[in-house]
Amino acid sequence: MINDILTHKAVKLFIGMAGLFVTTAIVAQIIGVKIFSLEATLGFEPFNWTFLGVDDLGFNMTAGVVLWPVIFIMTDIINEYFGMRRVKFLSFLTVGLIAFAFLMIYSAISLTPAQWWTEISGIDIKVPSNSLSNMNLAFRKIMGQGLWIIGGSIIAFLLGQIVDVYIFQKIRSVTGEDKIWLRATASTLVSQFIDSYVVLLIAFWIGADWTLVMVLAIGSVNYIYKFVVAILLTPVIYLAHNIIDSYLGRDLALEMKESATGM
Repeated sequence: MINDILTHKAVKLFIGMAGLFVTTAIVAQIIGVKIFSLEATLGFEPFNWTFLGVDDLGFNMTAGVVLWPVIFIMTDIINEYFGMRRVKFLSFLTVGLIAFAFLMIYSAISLTPAQWWTEISGIDIKVPSNSLSNMNLAFRKIMGQGLWIIGGSIIAFLLGQIVDVYIFQKIRSVTGEDKIWLRATASTLVSQFIDSYVVLLIAFWIGADWTLVMVLAIGSVNYIYKFVVAILLTPVIYLAHNIIDSYLGRDLALEMKESATGM
């Protein structure tokens, strides 16, 4: 029986989606140290809004948000076919692995660097503007995210996931198999509303010197981005369902969806 485990389509599907879910979440946390301008990336001038008295607001976000749409989709799909209990399991597992990843990163930071790597490997003779005077310092600055930021991200992620799966199943209990767009979009919009503010409250209001007004203003801008992305992802969710149903076969797909209800 154990030797034949990978012959089951449902098992292979879960392993594949779980791997993508966990990997995406870990990578999103690691690359989140970079702040980018969405407007400039798309070729627009920054909006420079004023909201709640905070000036120069624009879509300046962590690079991790580029990957969060994958998390949105994977959460809803796993919930649809495998149930709430499996999503919660993956969410707690992911939090543990994110913590482990940062523990390993901090361990690497504490290692004494080779002298030649620190002083030589970052120097680009042909293009001086690309040079780094201290590779170890650059590594520490980029990889050594603050503990408040890491803690805030983990708590916000876990809280958002729990809210997402609960709302998803509640709506599904009312609509049945219909209205995939409603349960997927509504659960994401609510969970990301919570995520957008919780991470900033922990990382920068408690962990730094941001005012509550600044947290609310920047959190609102971030939520606008997530709101728009959640709406735009609706066709992708339907496409993913069609692909999975085709892979599993109609009967198995229906059986899995029915057994996932309320789990």
